[in-house]
Amino acid sequence: MRRNSAKTLLKDVFGYEEFRGRQADIITDIAAGKNVLAVMPTGAGKSLCFQMPALMGGGLTIVVSPLISLMQNQVQALRILGIEAATLNSNNRLEDDQDIWRKIREGVLKLLYVSPEKLMTAQMMETVENIKVDLFAIDEAHCISQWGAAFRPEYEALSGLHKRFPHIPIIALTATADQATREQICEKIFSDNVRTYLTGFDRPNIALNVEIKRGWKQQLLRFLKDRRQENGIIYCLSRKKTEEAARSLTEAGYNALTYHAGMPAGLREEHLNRFMAEPDLIMVATIAFGMGIDKADIRFVFHTDLPASLEAYYQEIGRAGRDGAPAVAHMLYGMEDIRMRRMFIENEDAAGSHKRRGHQRLNALLAFCEAPECRRVSLLRYFGEEVGFTACGKCDLCDHPHETVEAMELAQKLLSAIYRTGQNFGIGHIVDIVRGSKTARVEQLRHHLLPTFGVGSALGVNEWKSIARQLMARGFIIADMEYGSLKITDPGRHLLKGQADFRYRPDVLSKKAGTLKPKKSRRQRAAAMPESAEALFLALKEYRRDIASERSVPAYIIFSDKSLVDMAVRKPADLDQFGEIYGVGAAKREEFGPRFIKFIRDHGIALS
Repeated sequence: MRRNSAKTLLKDVFGYEEFRGRQADIITDIAAGKNVLAVMPTGAGKSLCFQMPALMGGGLTIVVSPLISLMQNQVQALRILGIEAATLNSNNRLEDDQDIWRKIREGVLKLLYVSPEKLMTAQMMETVENIKVDLFAIDEAHCISQWGAAFRPEYEALSGLHKRFPHIPIIALTATADQATREQICEKIFSDNVRTYLTGFDRPNIALNVEIKRGWKQQLLRFLKDRRQENGIIYCLSRKKTEEAARSLTEAGYNALTYHAGMPAGLREEHLNRFMAEPDLIMVATIAFGMGIDKADIRFVFHTDLPASLEAYYQEIGRAGRDGAPAVAHMLYGMEDIRMRRMFIENEDAAGSHKRRGHQRLNALLAFCEAPECRRVSLLRYFGEEVGFTACGKCDLCDHPHETVEAMELAQKLLSAIYRTGQNFGIGHIVDIVRGSKTARVEQLRHHLLPTFGVGSALGVNEWKSIARQLMARGFIIADMEYGSLKITDPGRHLLKGQADFRYRPDVLSKKAGTLKPKKSRRQRAAAMPESAEALFLALKEYRRDIASERSVPAYIIFSDKSLVDMAVRKPADLDQFGEIYGVGAAKREEFGPRFIKFIRDHGIALS
């Protein structure tokens, strides 16, 4: 590949002046027939790494993607750029599929998006053998590790691609893969014949905060105070909870909508389009929302429940602050979250090795939640990235530092109460025993006669629950999957006998914890543009929404917010000037240039 040819395509088709990060090196390797694993942060431009080689080659690039909606959005975005792209999925009509195969036979189609289930069928594999395929691109490649052994076994089957088609290069791309996941991808997809690009995980503009769950609705409303003019995502564990949370926010005067897999597809699309266009809308969603969402000005991501893993957490918070301006990631978690996550892992229809990895990932997330040091340092070290600082100054632990205290004796008191009651009770009853509370149930079961009754009366309920949560986070106790009763693990038995150490991090309750906000003004957060351009920028967003509605596509597919900021600042007056706007290639210049130039001119006249 000649790099200048890629540079020409970059400007003419995509409207960008320069490659970002390692994009050019990755494209060079792919064009030379090499296999690549690209681990790049959200918003770093992963898609360009396979879209560019697709334009440079003479054959077809097959893109494996996990979600139909994600495939459809990418195809729509490419078509607006003037690139021949299509997707084979269950929503297609017969004539749609026939047209796609005609374009493939004629060598017209450049990118074909398919699910792993579609690609790995015997019929599709035979078809691939008889057409010219230049590249396989596996998007969201971490799914191979997280989903492959459970409900999407076809992700595991992708390991056969390089064996059946050794002459076709493969690129696997993800924003979230720890070292174990990267090793698994390299071994399964490439048999370790691959070059890995690890471009860094740090998102320094996102402040990281974790708060103990003590009434999630009140905590959520406290966090959202003074955030009525911001876009954000609130993640909930269940569909029912998304509806409950959205209802609470609406009643409190917030502009909030729901998004989950149980909603009709048309309503989900309507809510997504509103979220992309409105400057103050909060989306309350399950994890069904977010993958592939290209919205630059999301100012916060709030988890009302514990995510599945650090990888999931990193991917979900990565949807905030893609414009580089300050954003906040705030998570609530408690003991019930830990129990539910353990139960989800155990209930998976998967091999024991996959479940063990699930528990290990959850343990890593719990360690992050209970970390005594800077959260950014803990997060980056998990992904294998050593950092040159010990405190970021942008997380709750840096903002409110506190130390751990030696607490082996306290832990032994709690473990003894668990042991002496037969390991058949939950945290509430155990805390009643150690605090000496003569509840009706304690007296009925004669647990007030136990030697451990009242041995911890000096501590409050929340302090004992915090100790129990940290014992659970560090593997000394577990909660029964069905009933929530606490069980002592082998390490817990060692601790009970004084053969292990335990240090306790007292909870720091701060009024600031739920209201930590970026210190920049709304204008700086929005786009760092002159105040004089703000009115035009907001008007352009409305105009973009109208055009997107006409075409039934998400607003960001027409133009990104960054492109609109550039238009608002530079106010292009002709097609040549419009072609210099960020993200405007030849196709967009010809199709949208006249309309947007006229809108900008008319808006200026209206203000004069």
